[in-house]
Amino acid sequence: QVQLVESGGGLVQAGGSLRLSCAASGGTFSRYDMGWFRQAPGKEREFVAAISWSGGRNAYADSVKGRFTISRDNAKNTAYLQMNSLKPEDTADYYCAADRSSTFTPSRYPGNYDYWGQGTQVTVSS
Repeated sequence: QVQLVESGGGLVQAGGSLRLSCAASGGTFSRYDMGWFRQAPGKEREFVAAISWSGGRNAYADSVKGRFTISRDNAKNTAYLQMNSLKPEDTADYYCAADRSSTFTPSRYPGNYDYWGQGTQVTVSS
């Protein structure tokens, strides 16, 4: 069973930066596509970014493109989400997820992901 643990969330002012980490254990991390999703209070979970198992392909939501960067270090079994130029509307719980299917293009759909972390809270003040 794969376990994912997010860290790095917190309170930051608008325009600031945070780096989220997702540490994986119990599986073969290098075989999984990884995704980041977020859920704000009263809203549905939404796609943020995803990266292929090799790190060679990634995808971003339009709302974060140019501000967020997803990356991974397979040697450390860890995925990252670097978030710059944060806005109050980025406030949400952020979740990482692993997709065992390792398709050519990492998925934007939460239903395609097999394992989920417990989430880390990000609050951006105006």
